[in-house]
Amino acid sequence: MIQISIIIPCYNEEENLKRGVLKEVDEFLSSQKKFEYEVIICNDQSTDNSLKLAQDFASSHKKFRVFDFPKGGKPGAIWNGLNVAKYPISLFTDMDQSTPIKEIQKLIPYFNKGFDIAIGSRGGHREGNTFIRVLGSKVFSVLRNLLLKTNIGDTQCGFKSIKTSVAKEIFPQLSVIKNIQKGNGWRVTAYDVELLFIAHKSGYKIKEVPVIWKNEDTSITKGDATARYVKESKQMAQEVWRIFVNNLKGKYDSA
Repeated sequence: MIQISIIIPCYNEEENLKRGVLKEVDEFLSSQKKFEYEVIICNDQSTDNSLKLAQDFASSHKKFRVFDFPKGGKPGAIWNGLNVAKYPISLFTDMDQSTPIKEIQKLIPYFNKGFDIAIGSRGGHREGNTFIRVLGSKVFSVLRNLLLKTNIGDTQCGFKSIKTSVAKEIFPQLSVIKNIQKGNGWRVTAYDVELLFIAHKSGYKIKEVPVIWKNEDTSITKGDATARYVKESKQMAQEVWRIFVNNLKGKYDSA
């Protein structure tokens, strides 16, 4: 039986929590007989009611654990979650459940086929996304593929599974983990790109799997959505360029 730790980063997810996302996750997982699981909620110093709501839910659901970690953005929250994960496979999934937890069934079989990483792919049609976000995603993909020569179609889907031991080997090599800075707000960055780039250079087998995706994020406490998108897009472009330069300098050759 496969054992899997499900890691959910949490920053200002009050509205998503109120609409019952954790109940949805629990109802699906508790009905499964094919794998053993735990759910690790990694609070990234939320400024709304997220932490209390998550703790209240976990208090009556023994397979859910909640941790209030120091500020580290999404990659920092996932890294902290990995350090308390007890199972050999880890899944990273977003609190809003835009990719529903049931899609885990599409990823798990690949670990029995010799793959080290199985990631969700949203494809070209992303229901609920604005035209600007769809266009931005296409531009980002072109930039990434041009600079990094990657053959992965969607590096940014927030639904990824990976052998925990492999994740613990790669995450300390990520620049964002090496240089986590304390600050306010949700830092997404393109840590996913560097993670998969290093994994590929290290010879790990990666499988990209089409999954359902629909924008379900109802959070209203993360700040202005347009301003966040502009900021995150700039950060992600800078990350891709930095990875490109680091690769030219041979910084990943020891991977």
